[in-house]
Order: sequence, then C-alpha cells, then structure tokens
Amino acid sequence: MTIHVTGHSNPDTDSVTAAIGLAALLNAQGQDAKACMQSTLADLNPESTVVLERFGLAAPEEMMDAAGKTVALVDFSDIGQAPANITDAEVVTIVDHHKVGDVTTNQPILVRVEPVGCTGTVLNKMFKDAGVAVPKDVAGGMLSAILSDTVNFKSPTCTDDDKAAVAELKVTAGVDDTDALFMDMLKAKSSVDGVPAKDLLFRDYKDFDMNGKKVGVGQLELATLDQVAAIRDDLLAAAKEVKADGRHTVLLMLTDVVKEGTDLVVVSDDEALIESAFGGKIDGTSMWVDGMMSRKKQVVPDLQKAFGC
Repeated sequence: MTIHVTGHSNPDTDSVTAAIGLAALLNAQGQDAKACMQSTLADLNPESTVVLERFGLAAPEEMMDAAGKTVALVDFSDIGQAPANITDAEVVTIVDHHKVGDVTTNQPILVRVEPVGCTGTVLNKMFKDAGVAVPKDVAGGMLSAILSDTVNFKSPTCTDDDKAAVAELKVTAGVDDTDALFMDMLKAKSSVDGVPAKDLLFRDYKDFDMNGKKVGVGQLELATLDQVAAIRDDLLAAAKEVKADGRHTVLLMLTDVVKEGTDLVVVSDDEALIESAFGGKIDGTSMWVDGMMSRKKQVVPDLQKAFGC
C-alpha cells in the first residue's frame, strides 16, 4: 500500500514541501509513501520552483484524482481544495495548520493540526517526536516554507514555534542568511512580467464555502504595489471571469510586504458585506486594509463571521 501525500489545489511552497517532508518521514518509519501535488511541474508557482532547485528537491508527482488511493493530506483538510474524488479515497493522515475542514473518514486516523504559521513547523516537531533526523534537502524545503508562510516572521500567524523551527532547520539545511533566502523567494513570488492575469490570480488561490456561498480568495505578495499597476485591469477582468463560474465573491489580496498591508480587490454580489467584514470602504474596485498579511488569520475568519458561518 502506497500512501500518496498531497497538499491543496493551486499548491504553494508549504503544500509542496510538506508533501515531500511527510513522505520522507513516513518512508523513514518503514511505510511506503510518495509526495504528490495537484499541479504539473510546468504550472508550479515560481517561488516553489526556486525552492526545489535551490535545495535539489525532486518535485512531487502530479496527482489530480484520488479515487481508489490511500491518501495523506498536508496543509489543508477541506474537500473543496482536495484532488478529484477525494471521497472515494482512503484518507489516513492529516497534518495542517489551518482550521479543521470538512474531510471525513470512516475510521480513526492520525490528525495533527496546530495553530502555527506553517505546516513545516508541525512536521519539524513530528520528525523530532519520531526520533528521525530531517534530511538536509528536506530541511531546506521546510525552512523555506516557514519563511514564506510567515512572510519572514511579519505575518500575524507567526509563532515562537515557527521561529524555533527556522533556527533548527537553517542549521540542518546549511543556510546562514535566512533573510537573503526569503528575498530570493519574494523576488520569484512577486514576479509578474509576462504572466497571464488569470495565472497570477490562481498563483496562491483557495475557494471556501461560506454558508453555502462559494468565495474565492487569491493572494499576490509583492515588494511594491507598483509591480501590478500596469495590469490591474487585467487582474480585475480575471477575477470577474472566475466569479462568473458560480462564485458569490472573488477577492484578490495584493499584499505589500514592505508596507505590511493589502490592497484588496473585490468582485462580489454584496460589496457592503465585504466592507463590513473588514471595516473598510471600497474605492472603485478595491480597498486598502492596513496590516492585512494573512488570508488564514485576517481574511477567512472575518469572512466567516460576515457570512454567518
């Protein structure tokens, strides 16, 4: 029996490296596991590509359909973010750092969900608990994921556990300057030149069920909002196109990492509801939300309250 370890749709660096990390841990414990992702290598986001190349990690195997497979989930537990036919798979493990989703099982399984900034942090603890050394290349991937997910410790999701994990993993991975590593990742993540607007919207995007209404939230982390000034109309058109495919709302977080805030692009059936969720006022098609850095902690919970979830 092979355990297919996979992260969420539109995989980010945490989703990709967590699949690699958990598969490595399971294999070290004598189980047969392989890392998978809901993406082709060609479609993988630029940041994740840079991380895989930097640390010599093989990309996870593409897996878009889970039917009939034994599956471990990392970095998510929502059916809406799972491979096709997840209900026809046997889910045996969930390792995550988000809210508990709606994936269910017919028998008890291992579930480890912690309120930290990154799945990589949870996995680092799991390696230590199991008495298994993190391989150097895997440590580099997990380290990168924590820096990415916590925005180099600037995100409100960041915890002391994340900082402790970085301190440990950087030694194992042989990384002296984590700030430089983060900037290399940010340059890749924020690169928009020549990339179609819809691909940018989906670079880091998730759908959520908000009290029966489908709401999509994408995020672009940028060094400056000037990077997308020339393509804002294209990004808006892409959001409208995605919304037209059965969604109540599509939000695109244009997050300025330096200013530590987000210009939130809003396409919604109820703009007043979105304004009330974040206590702001939409100016044209967007609103600036000071301090907004995290979709998980600062967007989804407020949306859930506004939608009456």
